[in-house]
Amino acid sequence: MLIFIENTPRAYAWGSKDALPDMLGLAPTGEPQAELWLGTHPGSPAHVAKASAGARTLIDLVESDPDRYGVDGGPLPFLLKVLAIGAPLSLQVHPDLAQAAAGFAAEEAAGVPRDAPHRNYGDPNHKPELLVALSEVTALSGFRPLAAARRELLLLASAARQAGEIEGASALERVEARLRGADPEALRREFLEWVFSGDPVVARALDAIAAAVPRIDPDGEPRGSAETDPASSVREPERQFDAARAAALRDLVGSHPGDPGVLVSLLLHLVRLDPGDAVYLRARQLHAYLSGIAVEVMASSDNVLRAGLTPKHIDIAELCRIVDTGEIAEPRFPGERVARGLVAWRPDVPDFALLRARLCDPEQSASGAAPADSAPSVDVSAKCPLVLMVTSGRVRVERRAEGEHGLAEVASARRGQSLYVSAGDPIRLTGHGEVFLATTGG
Repeated sequence: MLIFIENTPRAYAWGSKDALPDMLGLAPTGEPQAELWLGTHPGSPAHVAKASAGARTLIDLVESDPDRYGVDGGPLPFLLKVLAIGAPLSLQVHPDLAQAAAGFAAEEAAGVPRDAPHRNYGDPNHKPELLVALSEVTALSGFRPLAAARRELLLLASAARQAGEIEGASALERVEARLRGADPEALRREFLEWVFSGDPVVARALDAIAAAVPRIDPDGEPRGSAETDPASSVREPERQFDAARAAALRDLVGSHPGDPGVLVSLLLHLVRLDPGDAVYLRARQLHAYLSGIAVEVMASSDNVLRAGLTPKHIDIAELCRIVDTGEIAEPRFPGERVARGLVAWRPDVPDFALLRARLCDPEQSASGAAPADSAPSVDVSAKCPLVLMVTSGRVRVERRAEGEHGLAEVASARRGQSLYVSAGDPIRLTGHGEVFLATTGG
């Protein structure tokens, strides 16, 4: 079955006021609209569009015939989202399966209401996630080498001292000293615990960063005389402060002044994604998305533990218990070209995979004028259910019943429209534009 589905965007403070309405063809509400959920997660299940007999969710559809519409007789194990990031999200980490099951059971036994703002585990599932950029996206994604964080803390201390923040500069140097030692993983965990401890050194260091960042030129060079700069003994290339990092710090200081998460951000990779680039976050990896528009697929869970950059509940003790403080070399995740016009991202998890089809008119293809890596038609296997969303153009979705010559089903979807595709025969995509399809992994 090809079934149109829809949902109401979720209104979080970090959302964009116009990006999702523009994609969905809706009038802006004036409020930030952050996420569109397309799946069976009970927190915001998708609805069958234009259902004739009242509102009907995708959960209702699966429960009406689990073998036909579900996965292994149950709900979809994945959740497809569109994110419109108008301001930085919280620094956050998601549990693995064992941690989620134990945490959920403990909070259930303690009688913590599932909608309580201080609840950490709303379900017993893990939440690895993969994000593919639709626009330029910036993100903090996984721990980087401590040496890089120490270098930038010292450069910030130099800029703060030039701004007259002598005490703040000393505080930043004390922060840097906390990241020296032989066990990086233990140092990161201890740092997370300390930075939220209320130590006045943290507040002074944050004030110093706010004073220092405006003194860093767009090209990353701290303003001031090298003769009076305590970091002048550092070789010139090492005195360059990463310009993208400086821009991110400006945004974080502006949106979350005095938040310890600003210091935590220096421990993480800062990633800039062009459209079509992806990052994959395994469970337990600390991250935050800072700006842009993206498609995201994840295990069907909403378990989040936060480490700053948010007014929401923060449980640092629990976060430090579950977070993986190991360093990752490269957070970007490459796609695999499956066929002309079709790319797949397949992390090593059974819950999900993400496909992207790019389609062009046959005339464009024949003349050689078609966009790069596009095709006039793309065939996609549907051995498991798919959730499909058109992110540009208009696409025709066709499915032939096995052994028949005529079309069994056909649907035409424009930008912003979504379909649930039940398991069965392959589908063929034609038209022009871009389509993302979430399905199971493995």
